[in-house]
Amino acid sequence: MSDNGCGFPAPGLHSFLFQPLFTVGSYEFNKIQLLTLITTALVIGFFWAAFGKAKVIPGKLQMVGEAGYDFVRRGIVYETLGKREGEKYVPFMVSLFFFIWIMNVWSVIPLAQFPVASVIAVPIVLAAIVWITWVSLTFKRHGFVGFFKNVTGYDKSLGAVLPLVMLIEFFSNLLVRPFTHAVRLFANMFAGHLMLVMFTVASWYLLNSWMIPAAGVSFVMTMAMICFELFVQAVQAYVFVLLACSYIQGALAEHH
Repeated sequence: MSDNGCGFPAPGLHSFLFQPLFTVGSYEFNKIQLLTLITTALVIGFFWAAFGKAKVIPGKLQMVGEAGYDFVRRGIVYETLGKREGEKYVPFMVSLFFFIWIMNVWSVIPLAQFPVASVIAVPIVLAAIVWITWVSLTFKRHGFVGFFKNVTGYDKSLGAVLPLVMLIEFFSNLLVRPFTHAVRLFANMFAGHLMLVMFTVASWYLLNSWMIPAAGVSFVMTMAMICFELFVQAVQAYVFVLLACSYIQGALAEHH
């Protein structure tokens, strides 16, 4: 029996905790880290195989790789940064997109069944990388004074409200921006995984009771949630990279 007295093992925060697979001293290696490493190997391995020996007439794997690369390049980077400025950032954005997407897709893969981005530490690290890139580019392009104007939204035409606007913009750009960038990805993956676990466990629980018809309904909902999650997983990777490009675009833009 579960703590709620009805026997239903309700999902909760414990669904996001894993026992270490092994330990080395005080270091613990768990399922989340394993999936992260596998994701890294898959992304690197796929693009290495697709473009390591690129041909003028591409094979099937190269065609798939080119389609994915071109989607991010033309559909996100060029649309946000333009071709001239954006070309140098394409590899970074392609890596981000497919790394996040594969991390999310693990939630519907048998045996794995867990979206790595639902652990807040992972989106925080990714958002921090984007934030550091944005800050360094702003400094490099505009210098200290230009950086200050960029992050504070300095505009002398605002008159008396300028100090208040600058304060709000400063905290928004340097503190709120990376936080929301990380939380948006985390919250969607966290909630989606919780819903999937709930309907999956409910299907099994109801199937082993007298409420078999209800188990069928729960199973249908599970399938619907899987399809919906596949869509959300791709959208979240797209949104994360789109926002990263918009931040870089802001860093490169001339401030007047």
